[in-house]
Amino acid sequence: MSEKADIRSYTYDELCHLITDMGQKPFRAAQIFEWLHGRSAVDISDMTNLSKELRSRLSQEYVIAGLKPVKKLVSGIDGTRKYLHALNDGNIIETVLLRYDYGNSICISSQVGCRMGCRFCASTTGGLVRNLTAGEMAGQVYSVEADIGEKISHVVVMGSGEPLDNYDNFTRFVDIITDPRGKGLSGRNITASTCGIVPRIRELADRKYSFTLALSLHAVSDEKRKEIMPVASSYPLEQVLDACRYYFDMTGRRITLEYSLIEGFNDTKEDGERLAVIASGLKAHVNLIPVNPIEERKYRATGLQGIAQIKNILEKNRINVTIRREMGRDINGACGQLRRSFITGEENA
Repeated sequence: MSEKADIRSYTYDELCHLITDMGQKPFRAAQIFEWLHGRSAVDISDMTNLSKELRSRLSQEYVIAGLKPVKKLVSGIDGTRKYLHALNDGNIIETVLLRYDYGNSICISSQVGCRMGCRFCASTTGGLVRNLTAGEMAGQVYSVEADIGEKISHVVVMGSGEPLDNYDNFTRFVDIITDPRGKGLSGRNITASTCGIVPRIRELADRKYSFTLALSLHAVSDEKRKEIMPVASSYPLEQVLDACRYYFDMTGRRITLEYSLIEGFNDTKEDGERLAVIASGLKAHVNLIPVNPIEERKYRATGLQGIAQIKNILEKNRINVTIRREMGRDINGACGQLRRSFITGEENA
């Protein structure tokens, strides 16, 4: 027997085709979409304004991809919440809730694991297991909303995985989560991080998405990027920056440059000056990130004085710069840390 399809991964237009092919009135598609993404239904049987016959038929062929919370940690420092969700196949993913003055922001995963191999990231140490469906990405948002009893206002796709390595499911997720017939989240309240997959950045630009693209830069030369980011061997820095400029030109959305500061590696005065040139050329915002130490690597975060030096260089060059707040550090807040420790604990039990 073939596996049932995840109906939560269907766009509104796809649901319309599905429903009309079943001989149903088109308005049923709007009802189902609203149940899935407006009311965050977890079971087709919950859709009480559909006939029992239709619910039964849908249940025979489709499923709402489940996410079961298996662990939740709450930071005693800042209230950050970190969740481990179990998927239907038993795989584990991470989701993080970040509370800000402007609203509730959620950092979701786009893959189980990651194959990009960035050497400072815990998410990639076990490689890629599989891609998440659009429904599983959306399900992280709805699961956390159900837990806190509040709406999520901002979504950041910066958890485990490279979203542009899961391009079709990621763009489908964006189309679904921004659809006003469901969640209706503003595209401007979505940020997606990429290590720099050039063809996909250009495709996003051509589709004129309105979300913020964050480039994981982390080094200002090809040589240094190749040391810590294998993707740099496929896409040289200048190609990546050209693609980012194209994204800005096509969408009008300012690029954010993510820059993890690693002591003695990418935090010199020369690095700061080159970073300023790159940011100026893109009219980009720079987010400085003290690197999170992980057991498998020897990297250490740049100290406060070094961070201040880079920040001052950028500000002198009129670059908009922030230093990322270290939220949830007491609960393994960085990407991949909690999932990895959970899996290791199970394996060693």
